[in-house]
Amino acid sequence: MKKILFIILFFCAISYGQNKFLTKTGTINFEASVPSFEEVAAKNNSVTVIINAENGEIAVLALVKAFRFKNALMEEHFNENYAESDKFPKATFKGKLLDFSFEKLSGTTNLFIAGELEFHGITKQFSKIPVSLEYTNDKIILSGNFSAKASDFDIKIPKIVQSKVKDEVQITFNFELLKK
Repeated sequence: MKKILFIILFFCAISYGQNKFLTKTGTINFEASVPSFEEVAAKNNSVTVIINAENGEIAVLALVKAFRFKNALMEEHFNENYAESDKFPKATFKGKLLDFSFEKLSGTTNLFIAGELEFHGITKQFSKIPVSLEYTNDKIILSGNFSAKASDFDIKIPKIVQSKVKDEVQITFNFELLKK
């Protein structure tokens, strides 16, 4: 409960009285597929993201149960056995766009994000996630990709499926944020 309250307060703090951009329809995809086996991939289209344009702070909140798989049984196993989404319902990222200057934005800019990702009750630091940021018509489009290991978040892949699921998960994101 304390973590949920902290997340809400964090979102409020970075948004209060500041130049902010927001979306509630951001997209995060992940894939942990192994060639020659069934695709292990999911998509979440209801990710909330806030960027403070004054200092480049970013906060991301994704409900774990909102990840959708092509295979319903795979989705059920993901939520019950791997992500334990009843116990860990949210994934969060809080960080900062490095070398960000709102005044210098025009067209597409390549930057890095540094921050911490919390998933499955574990927090991991990321120092340089490459991103593409496009600013046009009071809208920011932020996209990028990175990889994370399931084992770093204490997610255990049973031996029976270890040959079918990668430990290294590829994560891509695309956020279209509007000025608020």
